[in-house]
Amino acid sequence: MVQGLLTTSVGSFPKPAYLLEARNRFAKGAISAEELNQLEKQATREWITFQEEIGVDILVDGEMYRGDMATYFAERLDGFSISGLVRSYGNRYYRKPVAVGDIRWREPISVEMFKYAQSLTDKPVKGMLTGPYTMMDWSFNEHYANREALAMALAEAIHQEAVELENAGAKYIQIDEPAVSTRPEELEIAIKAMAVVTNGLRAHTLTHICYGDFEKIYPRMLDIPVDQIDLEMANSHYDLLDTFRKAKFTKAIGLGVVDVHSHVMESVDEVADGIRRTLEVIPASQIYVDPDCGLKTRTVEEAKDKMRVVVEATKRVKAELN
Repeated sequence: MVQGLLTTSVGSFPKPAYLLEARNRFAKGAISAEELNQLEKQATREWITFQEEIGVDILVDGEMYRGDMATYFAERLDGFSISGLVRSYGNRYYRKPVAVGDIRWREPISVEMFKYAQSLTDKPVKGMLTGPYTMMDWSFNEHYANREALAMALAEAIHQEAVELENAGAKYIQIDEPAVSTRPEELEIAIKAMAVVTNGLRAHTLTHICYGDFEKIYPRMLDIPVDQIDLEMANSHYDLLDTFRKAKFTKAIGLGVVDVHSHVMESVDEVADGIRRTLEVIPASQIYVDPDCGLKTRTVEEAKDKMRVVVEATKRVKAELN
């Protein structure tokens, strides 16, 4: 039997209509936090059930309880205030964190929902955190001397959350760093901060890095101290494989095989071909197959269809190898 080619997803799934409505009602004071929490758990349960039904190997909770990935954590750490709405991309807005004091971890942030999701399945569920470099880059800094100082303070706080997730049973801990590829000159800060986050962890650690000019940070990005780096490949037509031929990719890879920013549905044939091309460069034992990024921008049905294609294409290639 072939080792590797485990299927998973990057983290987020779209929220069902009833949960979007409930979040709006909660913001207006029309329902209680407990009522919202119960609907978040319902949506989480539905996504866990779906992933099990189609045969995903490593599950995610879908982030039904989160809005923006940086603000969600900033609201629950000491030292942050939250600004008004700031435009991120397209017509999407978020409330930007503002560092106004010493950043400190206060109490578990993501552990309760991780434990709930893990209780619903015998398969591993990933613990998912936003990394210190990205939180720094996506925040205003009104307290620390410079960007590195803020990133390192965040690293200490996020490390404590990672330890809590591991103690709660997380075998996989993902520390998302989508901002790393946008400022190649600050890669050293990201590496230094991640070393603090993952220090002493026994779990399989991974980071997701979003779209960027990876040739400017490769192969140095392999020094980010995690076991696995998750990369979009479908959107860029697997161009990174040429880079990996020149300098070997030495870590496990999260192989993004469906484009999460397109309504176009990839075929099983297309995705299977992408996996085969990757196997010419990276051994199956190092490959985890998933979408390019989180699927929260797709409709529920689009997200489900793209995940089905990921699983079916992977099954086809594994059958060929066996």
